[in-house]
Parts: sequence; structure tokens; C-alpha cells
Amino acid sequence: MNLLQARAVIEALIFAAPEPIGVPQLCELTGLTRHTVQQILADLSEDYQKGHRGLQMIEVAKGYQICTHPYCAPYVEKLQKNPRSTGLSQAAMETLAIIAYKQPITRAEIEVLRGVRVDSALNTLLEKDLIREAGRKDTPGRPILYGTTR
Repeated sequence: MNLLQARAVIEALIFAAPEPIGVPQLCELTGLTRHTVQQILADLSEDYQKGHRGLQMIEVAKGYQICTHPYCAPYVEKLQKNPRSTGLSQAAMETLAIIAYKQPITRAEIEVLRGVRVDSALNTLLEKDLIREAGRKDTPGRPILYGTTR
């Protein structure tokens, strides 16, 4: 592999690694010498610093890691707080499955099927725009009917 390919491979390995990856492991994975890997790491680090990018390469715990640049933190935090970008609890998943299968369905009917209160799960699903109010049931109290949005 040529130097440009080696550089791309090392960058990809650092990006994909679940934790900081050290020079010995990079040498082992790429078959490159320690000197070559260290030179590529220095070049990559310099490029990230000079490029005014949203990412940076840092040395942590005797390894290297690609992470977001601190000046991008407020924007990344907004993304992480976005309800659509986070997963669902087991209770919310079960509630969503019931609604998808039995829609339109009332909160009380869901609670009978699940055997527990579902207020929190319904609120979560409504916030994430995964379910919607599909009308009212024509019974005393006119309870809300829920259905999926897609």
C-alpha cells in the first residue's frame, strides 16, 4: 500500500476504533513500521489542527482518537438532546408495537394488554412523533385513540 492509502487506512482505524488505538496496534493492523505510523499520525494531527475542521485527533491513554472539536460541542449537544436521535426504552418499544398492531387504540386498552400504566411511554412516543392522536372513541369519557404516524 502506498503512503496515501496507508494514511487513509490509519485514519479509518482510529475513527472506527471503540477506544483510543495505540501505535503498536496500528503497526500490527497495517503492517507498517513504527516510524511510518508515527509520521502518518503526526501528519494527520497537523492536518486536523490546520484544517479548521469539526473533528480533531487527540492522543489519549497511550492511543489516538478522533473526536469532535470543543467549539462544536454546543451543536453536538443539541443533536444528542434531539428526541428523535435517542433510542426507546423497552416499555416504549412494547407500547409502540401494541399501537402499531391494534391501532386505533386507547390508553386504557394498552394498559390492559401490558398490565402496567403507559403514561410515560405514550408521552415519549408522542414527543418523538412516532404516534399521534387518531381521534376519540365513541364511548363514555371519549378517550383518545392512538395510532402510528407512519
